[in-house]
Amino acid sequence: MQSTGFSHWLVVLVETFALLALMLLAVAVLVTLATWVIDRNQTANAVLRNFPVIGHFRYWFLHLGEFFRQYLYSSDREELPFNRAQRVWVYRAAKNAENTNAFGSTRDLRGEGVPFFVNAPFPALGDHHVDAKPVRIGPYAREPYDHAAFFNISAMSFGALSAPAVRALSIGAAKAGIWLDTGEGGLAPYHLEGGCDIVFEIGTAKYGVRTSDGKLDDDKLLAICAHQQVKMVSIKLGQGAKPGMGGLLPGAKVTEEIAAIRGIPVGEDSQSPNRHLDIANVPQLMDAIAHIRELTGKPTGFKAVFGGMDWIEQLCDEVELRGIESAPDFIIVDGSEGGTGAAPQTLMEGVGLPLHEALPELLNVLIRRGLRQRIKVICSGKCITAYDVARAMSTGADFVNSARGFMLALGCIQSLQCNRNTCPTGITTQNPKLQRGLVVTDKSEKVAHYARNVMHEVGIIAHSCGVEDPRQLDRSHCRVVGDDGISMPLEKLYPYPKAGNPPL
Repeated sequence: MQSTGFSHWLVVLVETFALLALMLLAVAVLVTLATWVIDRNQTANAVLRNFPVIGHFRYWFLHLGEFFRQYLYSSDREELPFNRAQRVWVYRAAKNAENTNAFGSTRDLRGEGVPFFVNAPFPALGDHHVDAKPVRIGPYAREPYDHAAFFNISAMSFGALSAPAVRALSIGAAKAGIWLDTGEGGLAPYHLEGGCDIVFEIGTAKYGVRTSDGKLDDDKLLAICAHQQVKMVSIKLGQGAKPGMGGLLPGAKVTEEIAAIRGIPVGEDSQSPNRHLDIANVPQLMDAIAHIRELTGKPTGFKAVFGGMDWIEQLCDEVELRGIESAPDFIIVDGSEGGTGAAPQTLMEGVGLPLHEALPELLNVLIRRGLRQRIKVICSGKCITAYDVARAMSTGADFVNSARGFMLALGCIQSLQCNRNTCPTGITTQNPKLQRGLVVTDKSEKVAHYARNVMHEVGIIAHSCGVEDPRQLDRSHCRVVGDDGISMPLEKLYPYPKAGNPPL
């Protein structure tokens, strides 16, 4: 009798637990389905939009990493190409979130190569306000370009980037008052959509402005430069990720639309020549600059990775022969740290001067030859934080471009899929299912926030150093830590030469 009663209650207990388990399972299924619907339809996060539910595990692991990274994860300052601290700084700047920390920096201030800035003993009173003044580029062009913003979007092609990514960059650039460089892939409608200023890049394959045999088509170039948004033309000689090698767009990314804009076959790998067919030396480069500037009326210059400055000396000699108006209106120095495009590891890691060497060497040649004021200098190469930009400005750059910084602002999670068609955030893929995760209205705001906050914080550094305009920073304001742990001013590492007289 007692055994029967116990068995009855045991059965009831088991059935109750089974019912509770079924109810919990049902609740879990309902919560999962609701989360899936919410994630799939929200617009703020590309990873959750493309990978509903499971995308939340990324944040869980990121959160746990704060506590267990010493056992399981990298520290804040270990990862490459950009460490956790750098990425978080960009994410917060893009979200316009408070960017303060407590209990001291995790940055090793004694590490070789670390830059820091020399504060003034009596800075101006009051809150800092960025007051960058416009700089004129191309004074001898029919349509010179006056531009104030010193932080702008570097060359990234439509094709390498998705249409939503280009649209978000264009709209965000217009909101922040910065320019957008098209990269070598031609001018797409998405570049123009936001109404921002455009730098049109002519790559070695002359995509968008090419004849059937790969030469420059003047009529196509005129049609592009007829857009008032197109302010300058840049001749790409090389890029930091792969000096001496042309751009590569994998066939998986060559859609009908991209093929039509570039003038290439659909679905086939598109490999640009390693140099322009019509530019084999300095005089031919000068001829190309003169032709494009005269044809379009726009300021014209070039982008290059530097392995030395001998050919820049030759360029200065050529300017002396032809007259100061013949000089390129700008030079874009692309450091070997570049890396948004598909590139062989050998070239990416071992060829070309890094920006911190190439930039001061170029500037010193221009100063010594009396061309510093005539030729504006733009630089790019892993400049994603205010420290990076302020160092380049202190070295002497007029403008600083960033590509990967703005990719991070778009939501890039450094998955290192840029050279494939599998980018999980929809930035560097032509897969419509993955592009869906990148919501233009949300990401364009983050692009604008990021640009403004970088310039604001560079302004804070400038204010601390006792100058009003970030372009007043010079090599005396920045010190770099040497291999002995002791810092040295940039002006001692890269002394200013005696300024020469400008050519007539």
